[in-house]
Amino acid sequence: MSYEDSESSLPSPFTLTPAGHKGSYDLEQMRQQEEKQHQTFTFSRDLEAARNTNTNAIKRGDAEAYVELNELRGEVWQEMGRWLGYEENLSPATGQWSHPHISYLTFKSLIQLRKVMSTGAVLLDVDESSLSSICQKMVEQLLLKKEIRTTDCDALVAILQRKRRSGSMSSVLLCRDTVDRVEASVVLSGVVENLQKPVVAFARLRDSVVMEGVLEAPIPVRFVFFHVGPSHSGMDYHESGRAMASLMADWVFTLEAYLATNEKDLTNAMADFMDCSIVIPPTEIQDESMLKPIINFQKKMLRDRVHPYDTRLMVGAPTGPGKPREDPLARTGYPFGGMVKDIKRRYKGYLSDFTDALDPQVLSAVIFIYFAALSPAITFGGLLADKTEHMMGVSEMMVSTCVQGIIFCLFAAQPVLVIGFTGPLMVFEEAFFQFCKSNGFEYIVGRVWVGMWLIIIVVVIVAVEGSFLVRFISRFTQEIFSILISLIFIYETFSKLIRIFQAHPLILNYDHLNASLEDPFHPIKKVINITEHPDGNITQHHEIIERAYPNTALLSMCLMFGCFFVALYLRGFKTSTFLPGPIRRMIGDFGVPIAIFFMIAVDIIISDAYTQKLVVPKGLTVSNPSARGWFISPFGEKKPFPVWMMFACVVPGLLVFILIFLESQITTLIVSKPERKMVKGSGFHLDLLLLVFLGGVASVFGVPWLSAATVRSVTHANALTVMTKGPRPQIERVLEQRVSGILVAVMIGVSILMEPILKMIPMTALFGIFLYMGITSLSGIQLWDRMRLLITPKKHHPPVPFVTRVPTMRMHLYTLIQVICLAILWAIKSSAFSLALPFVLILTIPLRMFMTGHVFTVMEMKCLDADDANVKFDDEDD
Repeated sequence: MSYEDSESSLPSPFTLTPAGHKGSYDLEQMRQQEEKQHQTFTFSRDLEAARNTNTNAIKRGDAEAYVELNELRGEVWQEMGRWLGYEENLSPATGQWSHPHISYLTFKSLIQLRKVMSTGAVLLDVDESSLSSICQKMVEQLLLKKEIRTTDCDALVAILQRKRRSGSMSSVLLCRDTVDRVEASVVLSGVVENLQKPVVAFARLRDSVVMEGVLEAPIPVRFVFFHVGPSHSGMDYHESGRAMASLMADWVFTLEAYLATNEKDLTNAMADFMDCSIVIPPTEIQDESMLKPIINFQKKMLRDRVHPYDTRLMVGAPTGPGKPREDPLARTGYPFGGMVKDIKRRYKGYLSDFTDALDPQVLSAVIFIYFAALSPAITFGGLLADKTEHMMGVSEMMVSTCVQGIIFCLFAAQPVLVIGFTGPLMVFEEAFFQFCKSNGFEYIVGRVWVGMWLIIIVVVIVAVEGSFLVRFISRFTQEIFSILISLIFIYETFSKLIRIFQAHPLILNYDHLNASLEDPFHPIKKVINITEHPDGNITQHHEIIERAYPNTALLSMCLMFGCFFVALYLRGFKTSTFLPGPIRRMIGDFGVPIAIFFMIAVDIIISDAYTQKLVVPKGLTVSNPSARGWFISPFGEKKPFPVWMMFACVVPGLLVFILIFLESQITTLIVSKPERKMVKGSGFHLDLLLLVFLGGVASVFGVPWLSAATVRSVTHANALTVMTKGPRPQIERVLEQRVSGILVAVMIGVSILMEPILKMIPMTALFGIFLYMGITSLSGIQLWDRMRLLITPKKHHPPVPFVTRVPTMRMHLYTLIQVICLAILWAIKSSAFSLALPFVLILTIPLRMFMTGHVFTVMEMKCLDADDANVKFDDEDD
């Protein structure tokens, strides 16, 4: 049994006869009364009533259970009942459906069903797509178990394949958006006289599939069950069919069946169902009020049914007496206590960080993130060379990304993070270079002292457990920062495409190309200034001008959008109906590498059109060998470094620390959200010490310091995420391991030696990957979901706490405040004050504190700003 614990005024499930009735109550009387009533079955958006969503409905991922019971009537299978949370029965006399009601089962039917299930055939992960082939396999399994005779096989298969007749036409086919969230179970029961005894077979499909002509609606089928036998066996096949259908409509049993590895798991799940069922003694019930105490008793049984320590059955946040999840930001009160806790908590699963990498999905993630990390390293390296007069460039950037990436992934508490150079660090490097140049200081030496102060600062902060301040960075700030970074990726992608159209406009006539040259797409050198010296020598100053080439802009656009759309389509290919399941999932996992290689092939084939290629340095040399080497003397390279400046570098050191602290800690919060279902945990203190300490040491070698890159880290986590099967997949787990990050870092280092190969990659194909990263990283951000709700009719809003428990206008007001903050941050990023971006972002923390209690109530903020998207409330049953 189950009962809807809701504020909605649903009909009492124990309304058996009109009020005031004083006669006896029995099952047959109830059915006769319900068969006189008619209720059209529909998948409606009225979640509480028409969809019959109750506390016992399926909650495996995003799917609900729909069950159809078919009984053998003559030469056809007649649909006699259906379940979507509640039960509906077909009246053979009127052909009409009863009102939805809670299933009431006989104790005898459950006992008999459990008995025959213990000897029946159980097939798990059947890779078939038609009911006929599934039934064929089920009958063959019964024969192997000697439950039927050889002579019974063909006849039984023929009976199971007989035509099916629906109860009546309904509006089930109209609401396809709701059907997408449902998985079905088919239950067949009836009398087959030529069998010696009752037989049972149960099949679970590897992938749920839509079977034409089997159900009323095109709902994917996950489970198939049949129970048939002779009439003289004493078995009531109608009641046993209803009992099995009620089991399949129960979310705990269905989840256990979905996770079952053998027959014993199924019988144990059935025993659990019976343990939580209520038996009413054969006593005459005088009035329906006598049944009401059962409701509270049953609520208690349902609360005790799902134990918090059973992680397979956890729905939302774990509750109850189970061990709470350790807070990585809780202070210990002793020096370096937080870092020690990070090490103890994370390193106990160190070996599994390598064994968990033995999955093909990790290989696809490595290829994807390699290109996603290589191109920014080369791009930022080129920009850094321009801003610092080649004191640091692409070579230094790639060496830094490689070495620091390997060390970080080997020892970090959250190796899913991807470290790299970021925009705020680029702004700081430019500002610090201009300061040193204007005051006559050696910029590359000044960075050494900034790095030393970085080490001192981070040791002090980690010693006093300063990362606990991260707990004040709530979802309000995290989401603004996440969308800002995603929008930067999207904006920069289109900005680069526009610059290509400006450099290669669509005009009628282009300059003639000399095809006899080795590189017909050579740039033009234009003399802009001639200087005559007193000794008679002449110096010419040239400017490199990129020529406008035909078809370059159009091909670049096709490569960019082609790479984006192919990657996006293949991302969802694993949930499609094409090809067998394993092949489909493999193609989906390798979608991004396939898109990149496909666009490289297209670019090679179209050889007579110019496209900009990836530029990788040749060999392991510094960008400016005449000005520096691979080791930087802290006392000066070409001239002594001022002593007072050694101490003054604490100011820029503090600024760099704040930049790395904010970017890295917010990224860790985003990647480690509870809805990602990571189980190994994070380590804010340890990761901060590693990142900043590595940056400080890196400055001695004249290479850039790095931070956790938000979009690349989120994309890495997404690429390692394993989704559930079905039409609406949900996050099942994340492959938390170190191998992918290590391999990506190694490949970036090796790329310096792969210049002949990498120069074949068109940059615009990588632009498509940046666009893909920016758009896919928006998925799962609650602010983005609420921004879309601004233009979504209220009737289509999802049943989530920030929608159901917060008035719509209040929710929109909260969203608009975040959007305004986002616009302000974007304006600052685009201005000359971009270095102040982290400090303005910090101001959103006191803003959020002010809004709580002044603009929004505590309950509203709990719904809108909870750390866990599946927020739980005290008035909700677990």
